[in-house]
Amino acid sequence: MLEPFLIRALVASLGLAAVAAPLGCFVVWQRLAYFGETVAQAGLIGVALGLALQMDVTWGVLVVALAVAALLLWFSRQKLVALDSILGLLHHAALAAGVIATSMIKGAPVDLTGFLFGDVFAVTSTDVAIIFVGGAAVLATVAWLWQPLLRLAVHEELAAAEGVDRETVRTVFIVLLAVTIAVAMKIVGILLVMAFLVVPAVAARPLSRTPERMVLLTGLIAMGSVIAGLWLSAAVDSPGGPSIVIVMSVLAGLSLSWATYGRPGASAR
Repeated sequence: MLEPFLIRALVASLGLAAVAAPLGCFVVWQRLAYFGETVAQAGLIGVALGLALQMDVTWGVLVVALAVAALLLWFSRQKLVALDSILGLLHHAALAAGVIATSMIKGAPVDLTGFLFGDVFAVTSTDVAIIFVGGAAVLATVAWLWQPLLRLAVHEELAAAEGVDRETVRTVFIVLLAVTIAVAMKIVGILLVMAFLVVPAVAARPLSRTPERMVLLTGLIAMGSVIAGLWLSAAVDSPGGPSIVIVMSVLAGLSLSWATYGRPGASAR
C-alpha cells in the first residue's frame, strides 16, 4: 500500500505535468526557455521573501516571479541591447541576489539544496490543492487564448496583421508561465523547473504532426516520466524531482535520436 506522502507526490506531479504540457509546447515554439529560466532563478529571492515574512514560500516565489516577468517584458521593448544579453544579466543577478537574501535570513540555516533541487516528497495537501485549482485556471486561460497564441508562434507579424494583440497575449502567457514556475518549484526545484516545462515538449516534437497532437504527447510523456521517475526514486533511493527529470531527458534523447537516425527517410549526417 502506498504511503500518503508518496500519493501526494504522485498526484501533485501528475497535475503539474498536465498543466505544464501546453505551456511547454509554446515555450519551445517561441524559444522562451531562457526567458523562463531567468524567472525561475529569481525564485530564490521569492524563497527569501517567504521565509522573511514567515509565509508559504510558494506565494513569495509567485510574487517575485510576476515582478521579474514584468521587468523582462519592460526591458524587451528597448532596442539598445539584445534581449538575450538582458536575460543573461538578470539571470545571474537574480541567482546571486537570491543566495545573498537567503543567507541573511535569521534563525535556522536555510537548506538551499532543497530549494534548488526540490523535494517532491515534502508536498503537502495544501500544495496539491494549489496545483489543481491554479492549474485548472491556467489550462482554462490557455484554452481561451489557444488560437492567438498559436498564430503568434507560427508567424508573429502575420498574426499582428490579422488583428492579434501581441502585447496582451504575450503578457498573459508570461503571467501563466510565472505562476506555473512558482508552483512547480517546490516539486522539482529552481534549477530543474524549466526542464519540467521544456524537456517533455522536446521529446514530443519529433513525434507530432499537429500542435494539438504535440500537446497531447507532451502531457503523456510528462506523466509517464513522473510515474517512472518516482518508481526509480523509490527503487534506488534517489531524489524524486531529479529522477523525474532524468527519465524525461532519456525519453527526449531517444526521441531525437529516432527522428535523426531511425525514422524512415531520415539520413545520418
